Amino acid sequence: MEPLFGVLLGLILAVASSAENCTCATNKWTVCAQDASGNCTCMLVGSNHKVDCSTLTSKCLLMKAEMIPLKEKRFRGHPHGLLDNDGIYNPDCEDSGIFKARQCNQTDTCWCVNTARVRRIEKGGKSLSCSELVRTSWIYIELKHKKRSSAFNVPEVANALKHLFESQYKLHPKYIAAIKYDSPLIQIGLNQNDSEKSRCGVDIADVVYYFEKDIKDDSVFHSNSTLTVSLNGDALDIEKLWIYYVDEKPPEFCMRQLVSGISAVVTVVMLTAGFSITVLVVLKWLRTRKYEKVEIKEMGEIRAPSLQ
Repeated sequence: MEPLFGVLLGLILAVASSAENCTCATNKWTVCAQDASGNCTCMLVGSNHKVDCSTLTSKCLLMKAEMIPLKEKRFRGHPHGLLDNDGIYNPDCEDSGIFKARQCNQTDTCWCVNTARVRRIEKGGKSLSCSELVRTSWIYIELKHKKRSSAFNVPEVANALKHLFESQYKLHPKYIAAIKYDSPLIQIGLNQNDSEKSRCGVDIADVVYYFEKDIKDDSVFHSNSTLTVSLNGDALDIEKLWIYYVDEKPPEFCMRQLVSGISAVVTVVMLTAGFSITVLVVLKWLRTRKYEKVEIKEMGEIRAPSLQ
């Protein structure tokens, strides 16, 4: 009887262990369950979108999932919330997980975005049309680590960060264009075009989003552990982060602002020139009147004796 009990206990423990392992290592915003065959299936929180836990989840789907707990926190009156330059809103995603070219918030305000969800144009109304989703092909990351008595070794910094992007975020090393270090600043350049993304499996915009969340101690990974980069036992403590996105096509609002700026400059120049010309004309007219008065006065003085 005891051997049978031991077998049953072992089966129960095995089932419990497999249930605990039914989690999505690359996405904590998932609900996972095992089917009758023991396969683990994970769905994105708040949707019926199946998540591939062997790779990174797209930035659009992550932001969509993050809105669910945010709404719950706000309902409970939680004082903290996510901040974004374009406000908090539920993004519109394609079935593939990428952002739709046009994004709208809870109001009638809409705008066009790139593949990293960065706005490319001035905000407009519901009638705004975005013809295509422009790809972000270059991403520049600038980091600043905390002050220390001596700088890190340059090759060690580059190798550690390169290994981090390869192992943690599944990014192929050929898309890491450059890593430069000039204490305390670190510059990282990522470059990837659309055809390369489809082959490598992860998008640099998704990689940078995961990296940004890790830096801010809000990891998307299920372990939710704090990002630690160690160089010979010394931690690379990042205190500031800047991210710059460069698209395959220039943003439209920049051109409009440039045109308006040029128009403003031209207007100022024309007004200045017009004012200067007016001043010159007035001065010339005043001088002419002055000369006429002097000439009349002199002629009067010359003619005066002859009148006597």
